[in-house]
This record gives sequence, structure tokens and C-alpha cells, in this order.
Amino acid sequence: MNKQEIYDFIKSKNIWYEITEHKAVYNMEELKEVDIPYPEYDAKNLFVRDDKKRNYYLITVKGDKRIDLKEFRKKNNMRPLSFASEDDLLNIMNLRAGSVTPLGLLNDKENKVQFYIDKDFMKDKHIIGVHPNDNTATLWIKVEDLIDIIKENGNIVNVIELTIC
Repeated sequence: MNKQEIYDFIKSKNIWYEITEHKAVYNMEELKEVDIPYPEYDAKNLFVRDDKKRNYYLITVKGDKRIDLKEFRKKNNMRPLSFASEDDLLNIMNLRAGSVTPLGLLNDKENKVQFYIDKDFMKDKHIIGVHPNDNTATLWIKVEDLIDIIKENGNIVNVIELTIC
């Protein structure tokens, strides 16, 4: 799905959402320069794979967190992890670098990617800000709705306490 297809899909679900259009951003530093309505709920996404390139994971945390991948791997009984390649990102989720988002899992037709989301998003307003498969906007939705959408697509969803480093 592209950006407009994501908007149409979200609208068809009849769930609450807001859209913030902005200049293209490629990392959390660049996003700080953008005026967004809920900065404390913006998501940072890491697309990683194991050392055998058999298992892929999307890890989503609040934007101000840093993840210890070694600790994450140990807690979740995984093989050594590294960032997936741009080719893997394009081939599996049809995304480009800088546009990584949980909504990219809707393009994962083989359900290769397991989704891990930090339970911190379940606090306060339960809002999460993610790219709509394009880094020129942020889509704000309820985290429970995002999880439901991803589960409906068939991907495994794990809500966990993520260790920060």
C-alpha cells in the first residue's frame, strides 16, 4: 500500500486518526524540526533480522528511546541481530529507508516480519504516530487500532517492555 491507500484503508476501518503532513524526514533528529501535535507519542522503528536472514523483526518504540539489541535478543531468545538491508526492506515491506513504519507490515504478504511494540505506548492517551508508508507525513492513531490492523494482516504482534540503553 502506498500513502493514499493507507489513508483510504484507515478511513475504511472507521477508527480515530489524524494526519500531519510535513517535509520528508529520515530520522528522529530531523523530525524534531517538524511541528507535530503529539511529539511524546511519535514512534521510532527498527527493522532487523537474525544472522541467518531467516527471521525479520520490526521493533517500535517511542522516539526518545534507544534500544539495546543484544538485551532485546537475549530476552526474546533470538539469534544475533543486525539491521536488515534496504533490499530486504523494499522486498518485504515495499518501503524505502526513512519510511519504516508498522503500516509497512500491510505489504508483508508472506507475514515474514514479527512486530514488537513497546508497552509504553499503552500509557496515557494510547496514541502512536507512524508514517503512512511514506516519510512526508505522520498518521496518529490509537495503538490498539494499530495492533488490531497488524494482527488482521496475519503478522505476529508482541507487546513488550523494551529495555533502553
